Amino acid sequence: MDLIQSFSVDHTRIVPGIFLSRVDKVGGDTVTTYDIRLKRPNKEPAIDVAAMHSLEHIIATFLRNDPDMKDDIIYWGPMGCLTGFYLILKGSRSPREIYELVSEAFKSVNEAETVPGAAPVNCGHYLMHNLGMAKWYAAEFAAYLEANANNPEIFEYPKTERLVTDDGQQFYDS
Repeated sequence: MDLIQSFSVDHTRIVPGIFLSRVDKVGGDTVTTYDIRLKRPNKEPAIDVAAMHSLEHIIATFLRNDPDMKDDIIYWGPMGCLTGFYLILKGSRSPREIYELVSEAFKSVNEAETVPGAAPVNCGHYLMHNLGMAKWYAAEFAAYLEANANNPEIFEYPKTERLVTDDGQQFYDS
């Protein structure tokens, strides 16, 4: 069985940033998945679940209301490992091209007075939110992006090196 693309990223070397995860053709359209990584996997604590949930709601609302991008937003949601989010957009842009959008989305969290859609009729776990911690994580990531805007490391995945035999068989660590 082939290893999926996101598992080919070297999680021991990845830093927080904005990465191109994959580009797919759906029908005649291009769809691009971005890895918006807030934490270093296996080195920093995962994001608090309630804060992650609040970030999901607030940023999804921001993105789907952005006048220039709202028609291109397909999905915004958390990674299972709770170290970041996936953003799926119509079209193909480099991570640098969506830098401003991502930065503004995280900065917008500070302005939130409530978590949009945090009601029983709108959300499957409406009591599991933490706006204060969401603001803390968002401010931390926005400041990090600003401080590292010219650092190419926050835009390019470190790839894992796999041993390949002469006949093309790949070996994996596990």
